[in-house]
Amino acid sequence: MESLDALPAGLEAVGHRVVHGGGVFLDPVRVDDAVVATLERLIALAPLHQAPALEALAVARAAAPAVPHVAVFDTAFHATLTEAASTYAVPRAWREQWGVRRFGFHGIAVESVAEQFDARRLVVCHLGGGCSVTAVLDGRSVDTTMGFTPLDGVPMATRSGSIDPGILLYALRERGLAPDEVDEALERHSGLDALGGLDADLGFAVFARRIAQAVAAMAVALGGVDVIAFSGGVGENRADVRGAVLELLGFLGEPRVEVVPAREDLVIARAVRQLLSAP
Repeated sequence: MESLDALPAGLEAVGHRVVHGGGVFLDPVRVDDAVVATLERLIALAPLHQAPALEALAVARAAAPAVPHVAVFDTAFHATLTEAASTYAVPRAWREQWGVRRFGFHGIAVESVAEQFDARRLVVCHLGGGCSVTAVLDGRSVDTTMGFTPLDGVPMATRSGSIDPGILLYALRERGLAPDEVDEALERHSGLDALGGLDADLGFAVFARRIAQAVAAMAVALGGVDVIAFSGGVGENRADVRGAVLELLGFLGEPRVEVVPAREDLVIARAVRQLLSAP
């Protein structure tokens, strides 16, 4: 992205969706050069999203330097995860010195869905190019499938989701792949793409099974489920996927099922207003 078309008259501020705020940004923040520098250090943790977002941010700041720019983070909604939900069973030094923990993503979308219900125990299946399943208790995220990076969790369009970490060691040690080759394979050539797509029998079966398993795991975090909400391009438009997932979850009883468009734009706009109107 090199430039923007004509900006709207009367522009007062610009809100930006940024995928990864790390453990630094737990709330929306007004962007300055120091914020950008911090976000650049997180590119490696969300390579498909963070770099393009920062590129768009730079273009927008150059096109509209006189107005405030506000970054709103996908990770922020998951700041309420419990320690048990956010902690990986890895060496203490990794957690304390490297900051390895479950951050969670799709938070802006999940927040927008959760606001549309008064259910106490809600599971949001946000299924699109990227996919995640989140447990929301009384409006707060308590568990989610994506983790340290958006690569974790259920299978996605081109991303693998969770796999045995031993596969990575095997690819590196025994098959001679370079780290960048492993990264490329898991980020861009795995998931449904590697299984023939969602319309292939195997791709469909694996996807539905993994989503159902994730919902069942969220039921544990919530102590039951009152509502299952589907959002995202696949979640909203593929009744066959929803039906297959719900059939596998028959043992949960009869939670209410809703199909809800995510309105990230509204959440971002509200966050910008609130930040800029604060004293």
